[in-house]
Amino acid sequence: MKIVKEFILRDIAGECVLVPTGETTQEFNGLITLSDTARFIWENLEKVDSTKEMVDLILEEYEIDEQTALQDTVQFVSQLVQAGFIECTKEDKTW
Repeated sequence: MKIVKEFILRDIAGECVLVPTGETTQEFNGLITLSDTARFIWENLEKVDSTKEMVDLILEEYEIDEQTALQDTVQFVSQLVQAGFIECTKEDKTW
């Protein structure tokens, strides 16, 4: 996966948020609040090559079962792809 929109990850008043910057501010007006797991996924999106690798990282970091980690990962990443914040880098559009 590749992050294609300009965001800065910030802690504001105890909340983790993605703040749009640059040209992204013209397309997206607002902030995105992230859970701890969503933040972890965002920070590691470009470091892994597959959903399985991301799930494995989550399982190492959090006390969570594999099915929940997989569901959370797929749901969050799908939302980011649909919003156009990230894109698949593989030719077959998988991750």
